[in-house]
Amino acid sequence: MHVRRAAPGRRSTRLRGPLPVHMQISEMLIREIAAGRLADGERLPPEREMAASLGIAVGTLRRALRDLTEMGMLQRIQGSGNYVRAAAAHQQGVYAFFRLESVDGGGLPTADVLSVDGRAKPADLPGFGSSRRGYRIRRLRRLGGTPAAIEEIWLDGSRAESLSADDLSESLYLYYRSVLGFHIAHAEDRIGVSTVPDWTPPEFPLVAGATAGFIERIAWASDGESAEYSRTWFDPATARYVARIR
Repeated sequence: MHVRRAAPGRRSTRLRGPLPVHMQISEMLIREIAAGRLADGERLPPEREMAASLGIAVGTLRRALRDLTEMGMLQRIQGSGNYVRAAAAHQQGVYAFFRLESVDGGGLPTADVLSVDGRAKPADLPGFGSSRRGYRIRRLRRLGGTPAAIEEIWLDGSRAESLSADDLSESLYLYYRSVLGFHIAHAEDRIGVSTVPDWTPPEFPLVAGATAGFIERIAWASDGESAEYSRTWFDPATARYVARIR
């Protein structure tokens, strides 16, 4: 079921499907730098060699590196190469709020949307947002292509006139900003353990009822209102929750 309502002033632009390749590369590098897998001052491989190892065109790589240079995360020295500036990696990129990393660090997040439904908020959700309805988004999250977590995300119904699986991009927070016209400013996470729900897909390594790492999050928009509640079950053999304090 997909809820559709008229709501004046909403933006009609759509950002669908996987992130553009140059953005995937820049996000991967941001996470590698933040995890310490690319050290401060480290020189990246020559661009043609690096592009070949990633299986992408040199022009695509250069666009990703240009983005990181503009963020202050790379320093380009003419005739020498590109050098990492790790101190600038904190809270950068569209996955800045995504705290799961591969066990050995980093890992580009991707998402398989399992379902999107508009419905009344169930009684077991904490209070958030202004609407009695919400959009429930269930996803399988991968790190570097490996299934690592499942998510159930509730977006407050006042934030979108409609929502379907075809609308969403890899990064929900990028979708919120680019399409729905608001951005997540801060969030509170609570970490523990819980049992895997019965809707878990077969690709997830833990079966329903198994014990998993568990994250509950309430996220607030820049207008000061809580906009989203989520719960995430992750496989501790595949992923770790990482919060860096700087």
